[in-house]
Amino acid sequence: MISLKQIYTTIFLVLLAVVVGVTALTSWYTVDETEQAVILTFGKVDGDIKPSGLHFKLPWPIQKVEKLSTQTFSLQFGYEEKDGVVVEFPDETKMITGDENIVLADMVVMWRITDPGKFLFNSNDPRQVLYNATSASLRSIIGSSDIDDALTDGKAEIEAEVFELIVSLMEKYDIGVSVTAVKLQDVELPNEEVRKAFTNVTDARETMETRKNEANRYRNQQINEAQGEKDAIISKAEGEKTARIEKARGDVARFNALYQEYVNAPEITRERLILETLEHVLPNAEIYIMNDEGNTMKYFPIRQSESTNSTPVPPMNQEGSGNN
Repeated sequence: MISLKQIYTTIFLVLLAVVVGVTALTSWYTVDETEQAVILTFGKVDGDIKPSGLHFKLPWPIQKVEKLSTQTFSLQFGYEEKDGVVVEFPDETKMITGDENIVLADMVVMWRITDPGKFLFNSNDPRQVLYNATSASLRSIIGSSDIDDALTDGKAEIEAEVFELIVSLMEKYDIGVSVTAVKLQDVELPNEEVRKAFTNVTDARETMETRKNEANRYRNQQINEAQGEKDAIISKAEGEKTARIEKARGDVARFNALYQEYVNAPEITRERLILETLEHVLPNAEIYIMNDEGNTMKYFPIRQSESTNSTPVPPMNQEGSGNN
């Protein structure tokens, strides 16, 4: 017959084995490379974030480990894609622009968990908080933008403003989430008729920009040609200026040389100047030097006829009386 002492001893050994087993099994844990972990001591976050690897802790129920992914998650606002099938939620994406037009806008937000403790305990549903912050930020920025910006080349600026607003909201809410990027997927008008009208407006605007570019290109071409002509005129004027300066210098040098000759022989130089002037003024005239001595007048032709077929005229004596 088993005694009461043996029963108590068996129960104690069983309990001891259970405690030792639980202690051995719950005192160590591993964290994968794509995970991060925090230790909860009696349900309260204790210590820093644990990186990947093998770690030890106090056994359960004193300490518990919570593991969260370090990967980047994608939040889809306005639609949901599962197994290649896209389901849209137009009621969530319908917004009014700053110029009182209605558009449908959906967005993708890339985010990751940066503080597991805050992610676990600062909010009941941090994903829903992020979704609501995305909706509020996108509606706020779209509401202050014109429809042209939302549908055309203003998307990048809208994305940047939405990103800054979501980041500031996440810092304010302090739920351990960090937003890394946002991307507008589609911004559309609510019906086909409005989309067609806006497309026509967009096409007209693009045509206008094309015409403006062509006009600017023609203007630049004309400006370049005028600039070239101006440079050519300036260059020609500079050349003429230099030529005239050099000619003036040559005239000065020639005058100085002539003046020196005049100083040395005034009479001869004067007569020479008179003859050169006559040759310049009357290039085809026949010039004679005459000397009247009594009844005989002697003359000497300075310039012979320039005609190659004419016979040179020899010096002549003319009989006469007086000065004729």
